Amino acid sequence: MNASKRIALVAHDERKQDLLAWVRIHTDTLARHALYATGTTGKLLADACHLNITRMKSGPLGGDQMLGAMIANEELDMLIFFWDPMSAQPHDVDVKALLRMSVLYNIPTACNRSTADFLISSPHFNTAYEQKHKDYAAAIHRPV
Repeated sequence: MNASKRIALVAHDERKQDLLAWVRIHTDTLARHALYATGTTGKLLADACHLNITRMKSGPLGGDQMLGAMIANEELDMLIFFWDPMSAQPHDVDVKALLRMSVLYNIPTACNRSTADFLISSPHFNTAYEQKHKDYAAAIHRPV
């Protein structure tokens, strides 16, 4: 992982203002990295914070899956996803798939503000970092 990270920013509707408040605090730091976001969240953050953000489709329209594919293709280094544990999501399976990809490919993932604070304050945030990847190939081919 290079010093300049490729970071996905995602938030459910009830958490968008929380993510916006967090991004406002860290705009200068985030501006040094490549940023990606699902559609509505990306527009909100780009307009409010004047950040260059590559926008995917809206989460329910496939944006979560697009980010998951980027993780699988090793095109994302970090996921900051403020999800709402109190509201049912019509695309819950996509949300779970995105979070599964972040764990499977061992990318740092923050699902709340405290964890995002820890990630952005880590000495690894702005430096190169050697990730360890688990080889799941043997588990896939193991007889049941």
